Amino acid sequence: MSAFKAENELEKKLIDAQSGLIEGETFLKEMLDMQVFMPIMDKHSIAGFQESKQAMPLSFKDEEGVEMVVLFTSPERAKEFVKDYPGYEGGLLEDFKWIIEKIGGGYGVILNPGFDVGLELEADMLENMTKQ
Repeated sequence: MSAFKAENELEKKLIDAQSGLIEGETFLKEMLDMQVFMPIMDKHSIAGFQESKQAMPLSFKDEEGVEMVVLFTSPERAKEFVKDYPGYEGGLLEDFKWIIEKIGGGYGVILNPGFDVGLELEADMLENMTKQ
């Protein structure tokens, strides 16, 4: 984990949670009000007009077939990962709670794939977080 240097408050708290310095539940409650970056499909068809009003987040299915939405602790963290996913160079920087409310039920989340400092949240856990 020494190669990962925290660049914002969310990353500091995430490192603290993974190190056991703060409880996981406490971290998740605080994370709800912190900003995360969600890569979204950036398809432009006619002179910069988007074809759809609905944002298409970067996602994939896990081993159980559950759709997992990819999020990052900052846009900079996403740059290397999205190179493998043409069209997902852009995205939204928004509060975590807003994002999980917008993606709705049945989706899980992977935060910072490819980094040692990240986490995976199952769909039912996200639903419980938004009910609190």
